[in-house]
Amino acid sequence: MTISLANLKAHLNITTDDDDDLLQDKIDAASQWIAKYTGVPVDAPDTPAPFDEATRQLAAHLYENREATMVGVTAQLLPLGLLDLLNPYREWAF
Repeated sequence: MTISLANLKAHLNITTDDDDDLLQDKIDAASQWIAKYTGVPVDAPDTPAPFDEATRQLAAHLYENREATMVGVTAQLLPLGLLDLLNPYREWAF
């Protein structure tokens, strides 16, 4: 299951429609990144539940941190725990 715009807005506690297009872009980007990282299609009917949480976390991270650099804060590449959610499902290829 791919998370919906309403689901992400609830996760972020957003009640307005001002950023709907931007939020949908973040969902799409997060879903595509996760599919590439794991090798598993995110929109498959039997997608594991941790994929939904990972999509919410990554989309929220992309929305709240819109630039690749930040000044005066400690930056993280990805939200804490994101890879922990995905690694058990990753299809490794060498």
